[in-house]
Formats: sequence, structure tokens, C-alpha cells
Amino acid sequence: MLSGWPAFPVGRSLRLLVLLLLLPLPVAAQEPDAEGVPVRRVTFQGAEAVSPARLAGVMATRASSRLPFGRKQVFNRARFEADLGRIEAFYAARGFPDARVTSFAIELNDARDRVDLLVVVAEGEPVSTAHVAFEGFDELPPAAREALAGDAPLVAGQPLDRERLAETRERAANLLRDHGYPWPQVTVLEQPASDRPGHVAVTFRADPGVEAWFGPIEIVGNQHVSDTVVRRELLYRPGERFRRSLMQQSQRRLYQLELFDFANIQPIDTGEPSPEVLTRVTVAEGKPRRIEFSFGYGTEDRLRAKVDWRNRNFLGGARAAGLHAKWSSLDRGFRAEFREPYLFGSRVSFALTGHFWQEDEPAYRASTNGIRATVSRPMGGAVTASFSYSGEFTSSRISNAALSDLSLRDTLIALGLDPTTGVQDGMLSAVSIQVTRNTADSLLDPSRGSWLSGLVETAGGPLGGDFRHVNVSAEARGYRSVGERLVAAARLRFGSIRPAGGERDQVPFFKRYFLGGSTSLRGWGRYNVSPLSGSGLPLGGFTFLEGTAELRFALGANIGLVLFADAGDAESDAWRVDLGNLRYDVGPGFRYRTPIGPLRVDLGYQLTPLRGLLVNGEPEKRRWRIHFSIGQAF
Repeated sequence: MLSGWPAFPVGRSLRLLVLLLLLPLPVAAQEPDAEGVPVRRVTFQGAEAVSPARLAGVMATRASSRLPFGRKQVFNRARFEADLGRIEAFYAARGFPDARVTSFAIELNDARDRVDLLVVVAEGEPVSTAHVAFEGFDELPPAAREALAGDAPLVAGQPLDRERLAETRERAANLLRDHGYPWPQVTVLEQPASDRPGHVAVTFRADPGVEAWFGPIEIVGNQHVSDTVVRRELLYRPGERFRRSLMQQSQRRLYQLELFDFANIQPIDTGEPSPEVLTRVTVAEGKPRRIEFSFGYGTEDRLRAKVDWRNRNFLGGARAAGLHAKWSSLDRGFRAEFREPYLFGSRVSFALTGHFWQEDEPAYRASTNGIRATVSRPMGGAVTASFSYSGEFTSSRISNAALSDLSLRDTLIALGLDPTTGVQDGMLSAVSIQVTRNTADSLLDPSRGSWLSGLVETAGGPLGGDFRHVNVSAEARGYRSVGERLVAAARLRFGSIRPAGGERDQVPFFKRYFLGGSTSLRGWGRYNVSPLSGSGLPLGGFTFLEGTAELRFALGANIGLVLFADAGDAESDAWRVDLGNLRYDVGPGFRYRTPIGPLRVDLGYQLTPLRGLLVNGEPEKRRWRIHFSIGQAF
């Protein structure tokens, strides 16, 4: 035995060593094996300057859908480790060079069939922008220079965001391209601010280059569509001052013809800047004839079916023709249309429509058979003006409940309805002028921009027909993104019909105003809100005012939640609005994004019930409605 060493029984020591080796390691010292397990959620700690939603968008590792039929996202260790590097790179590009992922956690649930991920970040101090200056832009008009400085994405006092810096540089260069300088050079100078530690002074310095004009235009890729059709859509001509925006607008016009699957307009690279810019228009033609079948369901129109046939190059020259048929419980019919895109030049179009249509609304039934001719012209700045003439034979019949109400006999006569049959027949001959301005970024699900429209229609008089009235209506919609997952939307509508001589029978019954339904006051059923008869039946109004506001929250890639509030009312007299009579409703909604627009479910609750209303012959007691349909309410 060696001196200085304590004496231990050898057998006891070996048994202790073996026992320690056989004991499992503590769970806290092990990292769970979560490879291939669906990710339930990804959360962040320490993210203050950047929202967790933006960080989640940077990562390839995503949380699985919560819907039973949604997509499952499984955990992959290599991909997750790469995500941690992406987060640090994202912070650095947003002006936080010292940001780090300090730790993370991978937690399996008890059943080991779901994993939760936690990422902890330390953002550090940002490098901020001391001030932003622009030099060398003297060739621009004063208003353009002021707009560049005032609307620059890179803002003094904010972190030095590389994405905003690049966007500002590109915007400055494009502004020069829109004023005759197709080859500008814009460099960025960054200097530490001597009087403000941690701040950088940024200067955008421009060399405009050669001033230029449009030269010859080359068209390639078209086979059945003539060069003449393509050239008529171009908003620039050889010899005009170069403007990049005219090329972009011309490209959009080519797409709007729906003749091309692809359209692109680019300057031709000649190797060196020249005062004459040659452009190439490249197109790829699509199939001119298309037929589409569609089916759907909604709480108001129930089952619906549509058939559409279109020829986008009918008789050549980009003329369009179409046949459309629809059937639903609310409306059904047939419509044929023809469109000439170049009536008196490239900026004036003509459309002729013939229709046989029937409506079966809760308050009335109506049929209209006739034609409508429209001349349209874009006015610039997303504004379009149109002039229309319509000649229609109309027939309206009120609901059986109203017809059987003997107390309505005098009212029916005043409305021009036969008191025994409830029918009003006649010829409607009218002209109208409409002006529309549309800057919304999407037709199906807008998140930015606005939509404004005004209409004036006059019927009868020198136009002939059996009805004489003037109809004025206007509508405004606005959309604004607030952050990355919230869109605020609002709409205001107004309309009024003044019958000639104050005689109410000068207005077809189906043109009267009714509110309520999936796109109107959602706390009520379709067409429930209007002036009521003495027995509680909606009779329609001659003036209406309606407003609605929505907050649209994106909960995931395809799922959204909406909070809405509606207000409105219809009055029995022309040009009369009583704000004290407005009806209000509020409620939540659910959205699921599909290729044809959001799938929509709304629950509306009445804050101000309409006293005395009859629905299906019974006094209305229910203060809520559920609406199911496709597409946003507006």
C-alpha cells in the first residue's frame, strides 16, 4: 500500500464506480431529440426593436398550422441552427450590429409529438442615422427634390436600416429615370457623426448621366396579335423625353388586355449611354378563348353556379367578347358583352352589354332585360371616367307578405305598383356619368391604397321611357397596413334618388335602397334595414348613408381575424339623412385565404335593433346574424 493514500476497500470502490456509470444523466443536461417532430410554436425573448412576427418571417423553421387540415412543419436541427445565424444577420442589416442569439430552448411535450422552440436574443445598441442628405439632384424640379427628401424611407434618428438605405438609393435613381436620365449613378457615403457617438451621417450623391429621349421600339414574341395592337397600348412614342414610369404603365396596360401571359418592356443595352433609348417589348401570347366553370355557397345566395366564356381577341385588334350565365337563389340570368378597346384612339374604349336578368330579393322580385353601352377613358393618376346609356324593360313585384297587407293599398298605388298584383312594369331609359379612382394594391384582398367613385344618373325626360328620376351616389374605401400583420380598412357610402315631381312611382321599385346583409349592416339579414310599412315590412328608401370599419389581423400565412363595426340607415325621402336614426352593429369575423379571395365568416350583433321589423312574417327578435361568403366585405 502506498503511503499517504487513505485505505478504501477495493470491492466497495469498484461497486460505487460501476453504479455511477450506469446511472442516467440528468434530463437538464440532455438536449431532446426533436428531429422530425412537428413544431407547435416558436417564441422569442428580448425582441423589442424588431417584432417577433418579423423574426419569425426570417426563419425557415415555422410553426405548424393549428387547423386539422393545415400544413405541418417538422423540426430540423441543421435548418434551425441556420435560422439562428439568419436572425443575427437580419438584426445587423437593420442597424443592430451587436445583436446576438444568446440562447435557445427545445422543449418536447409529454407525448413527445410536439416541440416548442424558444429563441433568446440580446439586441444591443443600434447604429442610428444622424441625418440624411441628397447631393447632385439639381436637374430635378424643386417639387420632386422636396418629395425625395420628405418621403425617403431612411429617416434621421432611426437605426441605420440597410434595407431602407437601399430602397432610398433606388428611389432616388428612379426619380432621375422619370425625368429624362436613364443611366444615373447614385452612391452612398456614410460618415460617423463627430458630435453624436453611435450615429452615422448618410449622403446620397447623384451623377445623373446623359439626358435622353425615347428611340425606336422593337416588338418581339407576338404571333397572332399585331404590332399595331401592342403599340397602341404604349404610353410613349419615339422622340418623347425618357420616363421610366411610362414604360411601367405601358407594361401594365399590356397585361390588362389579358392577351398575354407575359409582357416586359426594357431599354436595349447598346454598350454605352446614348441620348436615344431603344426599347424592346417582349410578349408571350396566352390562349385567347377561355371557358370557366365555378361553384360556391353563401348564407345569402345559397348554392351558386357560374359559366363564363371569353374571347380576348375577337375579330382581331384585341377586341373582347364574352358570354356569362349565373344561377343562385338570389339572382340568375344571362349576359353577353362586346368590348372595343380603341374607339377613338388608344385611350378610349367602348363596351356593349345585353342582359336578361332576374333578382329574387327578400323584399321584391325584379327582372331587367335590355342593353347598356359605355364609353370609358383613363384620365391619368389612376382615374377613369365613363359615360353610359342603358335601355331596359323592367318588371318589379313586391313580396307576397306586403301584397297581402291590406293596409299597404294606398302605399302600393303611390309607389306605382298594382295594388292587386303588386307588379310595376315599365321602360327605363337613362344616361350616367361615373368617375373612379383606384389605387388599391389588390382587387380581392387589398391592404394599401384607396378606391373612390362617384355616379350621377338621370332617367326619362328627352330620353323617353316610363320613369323619370335623378340618382346620385358616391363611395370611398381606404386601406392602410399597420405593422406587418394588421390592416385597417374603412368604407363610406351615400346615395339618393330624387323622383321627378316628387312622384314616387317615377322610380322602379328595385332601385330603392335597402341595407343589411353580408356586405352591408352585418347584424341584420339581407335587405332588412329600410323604412318600414305600418305592419313592419321593409319598403326601401330614397336616400341611404352607410359606413363601416374593420381591423384585419393576420394570425398566420392564410388565417386572419377581423373586428368590425357597421352603421347606416335608409330614409324614405330624397336627400334626407337623419344621423339619429342610424343602426349600428359590431362583431368578429374569420378569414381563410384562398386563390379566389378570402373565405369569410362574420358574426354581427345589433346594437340598435330595428323596432317593428317583420322577418318571414314574424316579429324580429334575434339580434345577431352569421354570414358566410367568399371575398372581403369591401
